[in-house]
Amino acid sequence: MASELFSSVDAAWLHIDRPTNMAVIVGVMMFDTPISLPRLQKLIEERLLIYDRFRQRVKEPTLGLGLPRWEFDPHFDWSYHLKLAHLPGAGDDAELQKLAGEMMSQPLDPQRPLWQIHYVDNYGAGCALVARLHHCLADGLALVQVLFSLTDSRPDAADVRRPPHAAAPASSNIFRPVERLFDSTATTMRLLARESLLTLAHPSRVTQALGVGALGFMATSKLLLLSPDHATSLKGKCNVEKRATWSRPIPLNDIKQVGQAMQGTVNDVLLATVTGALRRYLEQRGEAVGVQVNIRAMVPVSIRAAADFDKLGNQFGLVILSLPLGVRDPIERIKILKRRMDEIKDTPEAFVAFSILGLMGVSPLLIERVITDIFANKTSAVMTNVPGPGEPIYLAGQKLKSLMFWVPRAGNIGLGVSILSYAGDVYVGIASDAGLIPDPDRVIDCFRHELAEMLGRTQPDQPSRSTVEPVPPTAEPAQIVEQCQAITHSGQRCKNRALPQSAYCRVHAKQIPLPA
Repeated sequence: MASELFSSVDAAWLHIDRPTNMAVIVGVMMFDTPISLPRLQKLIEERLLIYDRFRQRVKEPTLGLGLPRWEFDPHFDWSYHLKLAHLPGAGDDAELQKLAGEMMSQPLDPQRPLWQIHYVDNYGAGCALVARLHHCLADGLALVQVLFSLTDSRPDAADVRRPPHAAAPASSNIFRPVERLFDSTATTMRLLARESLLTLAHPSRVTQALGVGALGFMATSKLLLLSPDHATSLKGKCNVEKRATWSRPIPLNDIKQVGQAMQGTVNDVLLATVTGALRRYLEQRGEAVGVQVNIRAMVPVSIRAAADFDKLGNQFGLVILSLPLGVRDPIERIKILKRRMDEIKDTPEAFVAFSILGLMGVSPLLIERVITDIFANKTSAVMTNVPGPGEPIYLAGQKLKSLMFWVPRAGNIGLGVSILSYAGDVYVGIASDAGLIPDPDRVIDCFRHELAEMLGRTQPDQPSRSTVEPVPPTAEPAQIVEQCQAITHSGQRCKNRALPQSAYCRVHAKQIPLPA
């Protein structure tokens, strides 16, 4: 069979790999009942292997000159791609999380198609699937589509099902709660594109602006001239060992409740809660987080055309979002984040980043590594949000209990935050470098504390399932003297000192009521 040339962006992701940060997307799917292994293999064959990429391996160019090619593996071996795994002890979440972390640092064999699915046969009374897919196959949006193509809306569905290739409408909204069941691959793609963490409001307008050049120049300048990110313990030189964890289910209705009270969308609340959780985590480690402290997160943005929703390959850009860690008041934090996201929406920043990735793909490996490090140094984390089905789905006849995924980090970015909704609940996943963030479960605890506090401000007398017991800090937080965050009648920030454990001074604390 004929080989196929890599796109330059796919080639960039192929070569971004390094031992301390593999360019591998890792996903975990959990079930309360075991799945038939022969039926699982049949599903993969009928629904996954219809994509040529999953039968193809990489052929590097002679002397390293030019782009790699995809060629079919003449010795395709099921035993490599579908592997059995057994947890060593009780088979609980902690052991599955440890396995997922180990999978993040294991390279895929470049002489074979770049994917594996590990069948964990003793997760509780059921099983789990840990999928590893190299980023050069496709971006996270497309690969989540591929994983969902293995599932059905009912347990008695037929195993053979070809994904439809219907065109999907262009994306126009940033955030919406997920309350629908994905009953086809095309529907999945439409929802993922529309409801991911940040999508462009008017892609055609952005493309036109990029052609004119003024906004493109400004976006390029922003990406290139940004100083290194604020120094915290979240940043540093990465190691090989990785850690992975995820939260217990958080009711989506809790997130909506906070959003309604604080005049924010579901995703505004999620971003604000993650930001507050990172502040709490740093303070528990004894780091002072002043009112002006911001750190940056890299956010993937899909730029897929409607006609490309059913294709693999990487068709996404990256934008840099500044997270106001020092803003303690959640209402103010939501407003700031909403304003910053609105400012990004109609800029060509994602397209500029996509173009830079394309240039990296045709550059010598040494130059690509230098460019990767320059951009990784400008951020502290990668953040993604993917809405899943609003109703339970099934794989090989068994109900999917929960799921989580993480996109890779490049260079020396040591933190990945993934938010995923499924069947009325929200799950937060943390992937971290073990040397920089050895205890990612504490970040999850901080997220739940932050959300519980926000819920308490909306309805103090009605506790939520999200409430958790306090987590003892690892060190005494440094004493922080903060400026009052209120805005005076003249439009300036108040210059008084905030009261202890408050975002406001004595005067404004009496004037600003809690939300009803």
